Amino acid sequence: MMIFALAKQKGGVAKTATCHALGEALAAGGLRVLMVDADPQGSLTRGAGLSDCAGHSLAEVLQPGGLALAEIIQELQPGLYIAPADIALAGVELALTSRLGRENVLKKALARVTGFDLALIDCPPSLGLLTLNALVAANALVIPTQPMASDLRGVAMFLETVDQVREELNPGLQSLGLLLTFYDGRLNFHKAAIEAIQAAGLDLLPVYIGRSVRVAEAAAAGQSVVTYDPGNPQSENYKRLAEVIKAWLNRNQT
Repeated sequence: MMIFALAKQKGGVAKTATCHALGEALAAGGLRVLMVDADPQGSLTRGAGLSDCAGHSLAEVLQPGGLALAEIIQELQPGLYIAPADIALAGVELALTSRLGRENVLKKALARVTGFDLALIDCPPSLGLLTLNALVAANALVIPTQPMASDLRGVAMFLETVDQVREELNPGLQSLGLLLTFYDGRLNFHKAAIEAIQAAGLDLLPVYIGRSVRVAEAAAAGQSVVTYDPGNPQSENYKRLAEVIKAWLNRNQT
């Protein structure tokens, strides 16, 4: 099973919406996909239509002597599954600070799961131990970001952390690149952001995700925009992104 982390230390960049939409698009393409909600806020869990996972969430998996990851996985639709989150995950993250091998807890839990083609980890908007666990477990990284100067400064800081993780903990971690979200090609400062990214030599994914109220409506309905509004332009963009992910899988599967 190949593992993708969707991570950035800033919130509001559509990590959760991207994880959910990618999961649905990839599952529709015939893959068995496990989404892992590693955010104590549980936005992916709620966006997938699950309301109460207390006592049966990733929090119980990451604590010493806890549940196996397979015990908490729930099927959402054919080919698409989720390991849900609960607010208790915040306390578990604090407890990880004093635990030996704290960076590898999620990696070990995922290693015991079989039957999936890939996992998508929705990371919290921070550089805490949950995000670190995701980066250590992942084969590949997608960094959603808005095309704004403040966000791009945050990307530079985040990439420094990724480099440290790659050097010290996970030398095989590959970055697929930045995923521009809330993009509007009519705005000059969005175009300028692309030029700045390219001038800095940063990898940029070939799909840009635009802004759409239908994405938020879909989450409220317990779906992603891919199934909620299949003809929406952002649904098409996420399907294109799924093809990029599948191409990467074909090149890197062992």
